Amino acid sequence: MSTGGPEGTRGSGPPLRRAMRGRDPAEEHRASTPLELLFDLTFVVAVAQAAGRLHHALAEGHPGTGLAGYAAVFFAIWWAWMNFTWFASAYDTDDVLYRTLTLVQMAGVLVLASGVPAAFQDGDFTVVVAGYVLMRLALITQWLRAAAEHRERRGTALRYAAGIAVVQCGWIAREWAGGTWLPVTFVLLVAAELAVPGWAEAGGRATGWHPQHIAERYGLFTIIVLGEVILASLTAVQAAVTAHGLTTSVLLIAVGGLLLVFSLWWIYFTGDDVTLTTLRTALTWGYGHYVGFAAVAALGAGLEAALAAAEHHAHLSPRAAGLAVAVPAAVVLLLFGFLHRLARTGAVRHPLLVVAGAAIVPALGCAPPLIGLGPAVLAMGLTVTTVLAADVAALHRAAVRTA
Repeated sequence: MSTGGPEGTRGSGPPLRRAMRGRDPAEEHRASTPLELLFDLTFVVAVAQAAGRLHHALAEGHPGTGLAGYAAVFFAIWWAWMNFTWFASAYDTDDVLYRTLTLVQMAGVLVLASGVPAAFQDGDFTVVVAGYVLMRLALITQWLRAAAEHRERRGTALRYAAGIAVVQCGWIAREWAGGTWLPVTFVLLVAAELAVPGWAEAGGRATGWHPQHIAERYGLFTIIVLGEVILASLTAVQAAVTAHGLTTSVLLIAVGGLLLVFSLWWIYFTGDDVTLTTLRTALTWGYGHYVGFAAVAALGAGLEAALAAAEHHAHLSPRAAGLAVAVPAAVVLLLFGFLHRLARTGAVRHPLLVVAGAAIVPALGCAPPLIGLGPAVLAMGLTVTTVLAADVAALHRAAVRTA
């Protein structure tokens, strides 16, 4: 299968070498490449590992330590994916060297994923850091190549390479930190990672990323994370049905979970094209997805924990199980509403309704002792579906007025 590339139609395979001059940010019909899609699949494994470990922590009654480990691991997953995505949007040459370096990054993802259990169980992030640094070293090489071959953006590329390299030295040195220095150094290094793109691209030195391509890439990763929620929920439902048959509580949680996933998907993909006119808007929009992606995957862990609690297989109270579903669902709803407003997609016509829905869902998370866990999760799904229906109706009325 041939796909459109930086220099037109490609043949049966990638060239040995193609000059890395940068892609045209105004290129028409820019779509994700097969290599990008394959790259994303490796993150399915990492996301599943992180969400699965969060589920076990919730089910065992350790939400605090579970959430801390989850936030740290998911940052590494998301940040590595985001950096590759924006680089590829600007400099996808798709030659042999580019594909080889992408392969190294994919290997780093799998190494990181293999270290997730130790990170959660023992607080040992050695393998996670090794996989993360491996990915980042490959990206540094890509930026150095861009600096050598794209003279117009040499300074930007060198800033990226230098900034990423310095922070990786910090992650490696952190392995020898201990005590209170562990959380302090983590926060400082995360802040440093987040600061590199703004520093590298400030002052008119922005790379030529493609807005529509970026929006598509984020949309595809959103679908991947939502797919993890469906898979995790299905696995938990199967386990519950095998053990005790299909109970009313399990059925209601399954239906409520499906309504949540479908409604959140619909809300995300409602509206016109994403508009990212400034570097600040683009970074805010891109960084904001960390919260969205992490909360969506956490929703899957929460649904698993709720199903286990409904079958009395978890050290989790009904209220805690309800909140394990409600809190991430409310965060996703708020975050998606914020992203729509930021990117001016025309969706979320009534932001106060989104805020109200996001307030009702956690209230329902506290209700299982009164109405039962199954009805509470179903009510959460119906609440988010109502917010969606109101927004779709508002969009329809606006379209009729402008027709």
